[in-house]
Amino acid sequence: MLYWKMWKRVRTRYRRLMKLGVGKQKAYEWANSRLGYWRVSGSWILTTTLNNEKLYAMGWRWFSGLYAREYVN
Repeated sequence: MLYWKMWKRVRTRYRRLMKLGVGKQKAYEWANSRLGYWRVSGSWILTTTLNNEKLYAMGWRWFSGLYAREYVN
């Protein structure tokens, strides 16, 4: 949801979806979607393109993993 919210403009959403490998028609449809941020974040378009591996590669670290490493052991 954070990325979808950061990509505020339709043009930005379209370009970013295209970079993630979505086809032109589907990228256009979802970039112009009127659904809310949370609803789009749970849709198949973002769950398949912005999965946990890609987010981790972009630098996002998961708090659950950090907590387990620091406090559980």
